[in-house]
Amino acid sequence: MSMTGSLYDDPELASFYDIENTWAPDFDFCTALAHDANRVLDLGCGTGELATALAEGREVVGVDPATAMLAHASARPGGARVRWIEGDARRLDLGREFDLILLTGHAFQVFLDVADQRAVLNTIHRHLAPRGRFVFDTRNAALRAWESWQKSDTKGIEHPRLGPVTVWTETTWDATRQVARYVKHYRIERDGRILTAPCEIRFDDRPHIETLLANCGLVATAWYGDWHGTPWHPDAPEIIPLGQRA
Repeated sequence: MSMTGSLYDDPELASFYDIENTWAPDFDFCTALAHDANRVLDLGCGTGELATALAEGREVVGVDPATAMLAHASARPGGARVRWIEGDARRLDLGREFDLILLTGHAFQVFLDVADQRAVLNTIHRHLAPRGRFVFDTRNAALRAWESWQKSDTKGIEHPRLGPVTVWTETTWDATRQVARYVKHYRIERDGRILTAPCEIRFDDRPHIETLLANCGLVATAWYGDWHGTPWHPDAPEIIPLGQRA
């Protein structure tokens, strides 16, 4: 989910998402969480791989603001089992509750100020069943991950339609806002064309997240430092609260 850039609003750029973001431990973690959930809300569902997998035998709603991403989601095998909604997680109101609410893929970081962070957490609270659970992830600011996202960090990928593609990222850091602005570049080698997409994401620490949760009527019952279920510690790469209504 991107509130501040065109990274996945363009259909051609969106086609790179599944190549760079394959099934990972966060999906395994969420699949296990959903075992006893009959109704799942996936905020920032992207191209819908996780939502589609969870929709076998339960009701799943996938929400994302990017039209291009949802087009990929609805077209994937099994995508018809999910109700896809183009919407902004800050203002979503479906008038119903869910047993499990997911906000993965670091989607929480696209909310760049406290007002927007509270808005999305209020959305979670509004849609959470009394015994329901939520989980989301944000990168641990203490590790300063943005410093490694530089042009020298290039990689090659194979696009099924476009062929070999070289990918690199250029990043700047705004310490006042606690926001990293990164620009991803995709050079299509067969014709030299370069697709460019900017985005901004915010980095926070655990005390800030704890305060936000408390202000929005939520509480974390567990804190993890990665999607393998490692308990959180100050040097953990992720801050992952699993919780419920307070």
